[in-house]
Amino acid sequence: MNTQANELKNEESPYLLQHANNPVNWLPWGDEALAKAKQENKIIFLSIGYSTCHWCHVMGHESFENEEVAAILNRDFINIKVDREEYPNIDKHYQDVYKVMNQRAGGWPLTVIMTPDAKVFYTATYLPPKAKSKYRGLDEILPDMYDLYHNRKELATTMTYNIGRLTKNKSALAENTSIPIDENLSMLFLSQLTEKYDARYKGIGVEPKFPHATSFDTLLDISRLTLNFDAKTMADDALTAMAKGGINDQIEGGFYRYSTDEEWRTPHFEKMLYTNAELLETYDNAYKMSGNELFKETMNKTIKNIYARFEKENLFYSASDADSNGVEGKYFTYTYRETLKVLEQKGISNAEAQLALNYFNITEEGNFEDKTSNPFLSDEIEPKNLAKIKEILLELRKERDYPFVDYKIQTSWNALFIKGLLKAGEKEKALKSLDALVSKLYLKDELYHQRILGTEPKVKGYLEDYAFLIAALIEAYQATFEEKHLDLAKKLNAQSIQKFYKEKQWHLSDDNFKAIADLDDMPYRSAMAVSIENILLLAHLSDDYDAYDLAQNMLTLHARKINLESSETPYATKVALMLQNGVVIIKANKENLLTHQKEIDELYYPYVLRKAVKENDFSACTMQKCFSTDAKIDKILGDIEGKRF
Repeated sequence: MNTQANELKNEESPYLLQHANNPVNWLPWGDEALAKAKQENKIIFLSIGYSTCHWCHVMGHESFENEEVAAILNRDFINIKVDREEYPNIDKHYQDVYKVMNQRAGGWPLTVIMTPDAKVFYTATYLPPKAKSKYRGLDEILPDMYDLYHNRKELATTMTYNIGRLTKNKSALAENTSIPIDENLSMLFLSQLTEKYDARYKGIGVEPKFPHATSFDTLLDISRLTLNFDAKTMADDALTAMAKGGINDQIEGGFYRYSTDEEWRTPHFEKMLYTNAELLETYDNAYKMSGNELFKETMNKTIKNIYARFEKENLFYSASDADSNGVEGKYFTYTYRETLKVLEQKGISNAEAQLALNYFNITEEGNFEDKTSNPFLSDEIEPKNLAKIKEILLELRKERDYPFVDYKIQTSWNALFIKGLLKAGEKEKALKSLDALVSKLYLKDELYHQRILGTEPKVKGYLEDYAFLIAALIEAYQATFEEKHLDLAKKLNAQSIQKFYKEKQWHLSDDNFKAIADLDDMPYRSAMAVSIENILLLAHLSDDYDAYDLAQNMLTLHARKINLESSETPYATKVALMLQNGVVIIKANKENLLTHQKEIDELYYPYVLRKAVKENDFSACTMQKCFSTDAKIDKILGDIEGKRF
């Protein structure tokens, strides 16, 4: 294999550096690469992935380390690599194009072939070097694409025109903006989600099965608003199945990205900071409603795992890989014989060791590859020495190499996790991390997207960075009533609107690359929905009626989408329910609010804010009026629960 480094050698992205020694002449995304394609009249081969993506590794080893494939790419194409975590706007745009062309969601690696002036005429995800199973090989596809563009120009032009038109139509605002958000939105959401809900194994959809944290969060809100038992049961059952399942690391804590089967048994073993951040918030919501100790325990183990594996200088790395020493799941899985032997060597009786193996579903035939087992909880009796047994299983893992950890510090994902920590009551930890994030990523009034510790940040903040950081700052104010958090939230909110909201549309970035934001929560909550929520919450905390109207209008523009596809837009649905039902603000002096934090936290009504004022008495207000005032908190809480507003 050619060990001559390509142009990626000068990049800081861990993903791009993984491909710096490929024989493919990769270029990083930028004006230089795009200009080179035009100048040399070469079609563009664009490959988008990220450093902990299993199938990106597979395609990398099979195809991009393959001299024959590299020779074709280097001769006929300009080859561009993009880290989707570094450029989420670019990834989102081309994922949208893929969806238009293939009528289904894409994924990673994403393969895009474009004309020299960057017009798309082919998209795919993973591709092997030669045909196998359902996949065509690059050895066929690349010459075909070359031939299509250079020898059948008219067809290529028609294709690029139609793909461009359909993509543009997808992101265009609907002209009819008079449609209101449905008054029965909560029932609409519940009905749509019930159709996708897996009543047998719990959760949403079939394999591959994702956690869908925001969907369950919205279900829990609906249960609180309408006292609908089905909504709560669906959420609780799914969260229980995930907590006991193989998607949750039963030995160390923390959730993997998704399950490859519908029973939650076999995960794709990469761990993402955002998955754990969102689930932390959802499990906290569920715990506060039910007091289910499994949910509390799951939160604690998740936090512990993220600190053990991802924390650095009070900030958090992005993700860890599924592969260890090139084998998927090698670090996380167990073989029956070895595990039984080690348990007995460490003083566990044979009978109890057998019980433990049954409890964790570690079997002779295995439930993963090569007769290995990924632990998930069975209905067997919990072993008496469970803590000791877990410690032994962890020691067994320590003999292996932990998978690669992507060491980028991303503003958006860190902010999500910090908000999750605040929700979970980890105030001290969260505030330390929030201070660290602001000091490292918000420099000279400019928010940056990511930073490799020890280097200067280069990529300016995207919509998601602003949205999630503002949300974390609002939550920090709710926990401390320190004005600095609220002041910074307001400042960033004004910057966000100015940078990203143009001609009634939210954009993902403030640059020349046009990527329109949407309300879909994939692969995590919509930055656009969170931005609208931020404006709404800050309007209440500032008595800003213009901002309140702005948030309402921004959401109503997308009423058709929310009404028709509320199950695809759970976070936006939550914000719409907030607008429909009303946000309540509890006001009192800082000391009184801090004294009664627990009682306020335990309110069943979901949309409550707190604001420190100079009054000793408590009052409860909506945007339109104050409806309850008393020296004691109990009267206020009773009026809120009785919806006397």
